Amino acid sequence: MISKLKVSSVKESIAFALGECRTKTLNLFVGMDADTFCSQPHPDFSPVGWHLGHIAYIESFWILEHIAGLPCLFPQYRRLFAADGLPKSQRVQLPHIEEIIYYLDTVRAKVLEYLEVADIQEQERLWRFLIQHESQHCEIISMVLALVKGQESIINSQQSTVDSQELNFVGEMVQISSGEFELGSDSINALDNERPAHRVYLDTYWIDRYPVTCGEYRVFMEAGGYENPQWWSAAGWEWLQSEQVIQPLYWNSDELNPIKDNHPVYGVNYYEAEAYARFVGKRLPTEPEWEKAASWDIKANCRRTYPWGEDTPTPQCCNCDGLLDKTTPVNAYSIGQSAYGLYDTLGNVWEWTASWFDGYNGFQFYPYKGYSQVYFDQKHRVLKGGSWVTRPWVLRSSFRNWYSPQVRQVFAGFRCARDEGMGEMRE
Repeated sequence: MISKLKVSSVKESIAFALGECRTKTLNLFVGMDADTFCSQPHPDFSPVGWHLGHIAYIESFWILEHIAGLPCLFPQYRRLFAADGLPKSQRVQLPHIEEIIYYLDTVRAKVLEYLEVADIQEQERLWRFLIQHESQHCEIISMVLALVKGQESIINSQQSTVDSQELNFVGEMVQISSGEFELGSDSINALDNERPAHRVYLDTYWIDRYPVTCGEYRVFMEAGGYENPQWWSAAGWEWLQSEQVIQPLYWNSDELNPIKDNHPVYGVNYYEAEAYARFVGKRLPTEPEWEKAASWDIKANCRRTYPWGEDTPTPQCCNCDGLLDKTTPVNAYSIGQSAYGLYDTLGNVWEWTASWFDGYNGFQFYPYKGYSQVYFDQKHRVLKGGSWVTRPWVLRSSFRNWYSPQVRQVFAGFRCARDEGMGEMRE
């Protein structure tokens, strides 16, 4: 049993996180016009207004209906805002933004009222899940807004005032010696696909100290990387011939500005990342390789929640939470290094890995199969690390994101790895 003081402290922390997360959510909608609110700029993503309503729906369903046993407050919204209610293409007919905010506020008031009497010892994991659920939808909202705003606003936002060293670290790698480490997490915040934590043995390998930069990626482009099939997998080349792209998403001539050369490349899919890695004589890291390099403290023989330790993310540790609303140089956050000396493993850009998204041995879905398990289909690759808009509640080394390899996600970049005996690398 936990003490009444501990119960009170946990409830206060949850209430604070709920409020802080909601403020950040609503800030994304300040001054938004109706067209943007209802627009579906890409068939893979619902309108931002739908995500706002879905956040309220999930909170109401799991807390008020599932746990508290209350009737649905807004039954008229069930089909519209449930994930399995309407196809994405039919989610553009939305109530006005003021109506959805009223929905959010009404549900939240009842949720906070219930929190006062909730059995938090039994329910804490669910409450933590809901905070992360809203955080994840905030990132999707930011992604959709990037698609709505178009290329120019994203490129212009790349200007940064964060100081860094000159670009003198191209291709720098770190050796990770063979041995076991702990993959995953069993913390109260860990989502179902992060569990259970388990030991994994890896042979010695090398991994980039920094994410691949715009300057490095430009070398690949100028060498005809998008025109030479030798760098591409069969699936990647097939995608390239179908899409006929010649550069990353959101890339234009502004990228020639030298100040951006040491920013991470972004807007690339798995196939593009894989092709670049082959071009430089490397490969993409597996998820265990990435996580070991980001989280394992070999001296203490333990896993760190964050690359730098156990202190929660701050603006001094990494670029996250939309505080800058732009990328930063990959060597800007020296105090955010991992024990192995890797930079930018949390924040700035998500990083593609070579691993398919799947459950760990002993996986148990929570709170429903549709959150993770339906994506264990060998059609989604794992991404790690978070981006410049990722909320702190979902920012940790064990967190797992996933996308289809052909998806060109605005917040996604990568770093490379190679085997100990992989041979000479291309300069």
